[in-house]
Amino acid sequence: MSHNHHGGATATATGLRRFALVGSPNSGKTTLFNALTGLRAKTGNYPGVTVSRYEGVTKLPDGDKAAVEDLPGAYSLDPISPDEDIVAQVLDRDHHHVPTPDALLVTLDATSLQRSLGFLAHVLQAGLPVCVVLTFADEHARRRGSVDAQALERALGVTVVTVTAGRPDELAVLRDAMTRVGEWPAPVVPPPTDPEQVTAWIRSVLQRAEYTAAGTDTRTNRADAVLLHPVWGTLIFFVTMFVFFQTVFTVAAPLQGWVEEGFAWLGELARESIPIGWLSSFVADALIGGVGGVLVFIPQIALLFILIALLEGSGYMSRAAFLMDRVMASAGLEGRAFVALLSSVACAIPGIMATRSLPSAKDRIATMMGAPLMTCAARLPVYVLLIGMLVPADLRWGPIGLQGTIMFGLYLLGAVAAMTAAWVTKRLTGRRGVRMPFYMEMPSYRMPRLRSVVTSVWDACKAFLRKVSTIILLTTVVLWVALNLPLQSTTSMEAAGVDTSDDAAVSSYVLEHSYAASAGKAVEPVFEPLGFDWRVNIAVISTFAAREVFVATLGQIAAASDPEDPAGALEQMTVDHGPNAGQPLFTPGTIAALMIFFAFALQCMSTIGTMRRETGTWKWPVIAWTSYFAAAWVFAFLTKNLVELFL
Repeated sequence: MSHNHHGGATATATGLRRFALVGSPNSGKTTLFNALTGLRAKTGNYPGVTVSRYEGVTKLPDGDKAAVEDLPGAYSLDPISPDEDIVAQVLDRDHHHVPTPDALLVTLDATSLQRSLGFLAHVLQAGLPVCVVLTFADEHARRRGSVDAQALERALGVTVVTVTAGRPDELAVLRDAMTRVGEWPAPVVPPPTDPEQVTAWIRSVLQRAEYTAAGTDTRTNRADAVLLHPVWGTLIFFVTMFVFFQTVFTVAAPLQGWVEEGFAWLGELARESIPIGWLSSFVADALIGGVGGVLVFIPQIALLFILIALLEGSGYMSRAAFLMDRVMASAGLEGRAFVALLSSVACAIPGIMATRSLPSAKDRIATMMGAPLMTCAARLPVYVLLIGMLVPADLRWGPIGLQGTIMFGLYLLGAVAAMTAAWVTKRLTGRRGVRMPFYMEMPSYRMPRLRSVVTSVWDACKAFLRKVSTIILLTTVVLWVALNLPLQSTTSMEAAGVDTSDDAAVSSYVLEHSYAASAGKAVEPVFEPLGFDWRVNIAVISTFAAREVFVATLGQIAAASDPEDPAGALEQMTVDHGPNAGQPLFTPGTIAALMIFFAFALQCMSTIGTMRRETGTWKWPVIAWTSYFAAAWVFAFLTKNLVELFL
């Protein structure tokens, strides 16, 4: 072996030595990154999770710190997709626009070492110092496989360290190796580049490392015989999702009620404790009422991400991606597109970014166009509110609740709409010439780690809380100002016939003559056919900051209409003009139209900005916004009239 004496490695911009984590998808790379840095980058057992470069810092035994960079998973350095191109650029010393790391930590999955060595052969051609990190050794041993790590080190000519599931003792060995990066050996003879010679080299390395392939996991095979069946597997997937949405309402409803009662108590306390009228209204309606009206949906948000974490941690999510590959093919897409769309269930932004794993530019555009239609977590509070207004909680068909069934239907509608949008986009941009291969390994089923589930759910809830404390809070404050200005004098109200001794009458007058009301009334001709009046329009307009603001806005409008009983005011609102004046505002037709409108309309400015950045043009964001608004209006109009026809 030769040695790479580079103790004076090139300093990075931060002055730290830089290590890049390189590996195939699902090789434990991001888990290792989190263990080294203490960060919480997204992990998953399917490709396309890491789609950009993440960087953290780890402390080494000698007291120094080192920068660790988590690169996207790649199968080759001959890139066929943007995420693989990122890896190729980082490892290319001649690419001056991307800093080259000082050394590489290459993760090799022990259970698929033969395939992993092919990728390592490519990486070693870059000529950078390499330390191989052997992962999933415990899984390999459980399935009666074996490998001699020291013999593997001699066969490869590079340092080999075994790290399993972030074990502290094995991480300590890796950190110690990182302090001695200047002493890392390099192969005397680099691996060949000819495919046939590479195959011979892999066989030689496996033989010298006394490698025995892992045996067949009989439990996994038996489960996959059912779960990957084109009919039964798909049916089980949909039944699983259906049961989940039943659980959302059954389990979360009592928790939501407690949270709601807590914020109602705080609001009343603020009204009674603050003597200044406008300040009392601001604290009770804007701060506590607006923000609290959104926070009551934390139980549903937590349950959603518990399900996702359990599916990922058990190994089932990769099966779902495999199953959906057949479904995606009907829209001209592939399983990688499902991964991107699945990410959009949390938020469309990471879903759009996940399209970087798609080899075809046309597929990326088509999937980006579909991602905003997937039912994201931001829609969940809106749907829960509207479904609760439409359907009584005790309306059930045996054990099946109608509320959960409608929620499942809305999520299914989002998936169908996303697929349809992708299909239409593919037809508009032209058919793809060559279908690129979709490679996916199926990990063994395992019990989800409690810590991973808790961490995933906490991170999701924390992100939601951060959004509530920033965008939603700011929007609710601005709305409170818009709902209370311009100031109305007692004289003008008395001249209009308002009983100024009646707080509800005063609040209602101020609301109807506010700046927000003017905006709502200005767009009334657009939304009136859907059953929306100016009060609903205000809430719809506010959602361009964040969809969840719809809930907070309706709460503020209800409080302004009747400060004594906001909940009752929302249910008792009536149409104030036109042929339907005096009739209830929130009829079943109007509520259904609102749900359908939210299912299609692209109201998230952050999503539009991300789409612009990923496509490099405003063309597709503009097409998405206008076409989805038109679709939302048309389908909401049809829904309202159909519901009114039958009910």
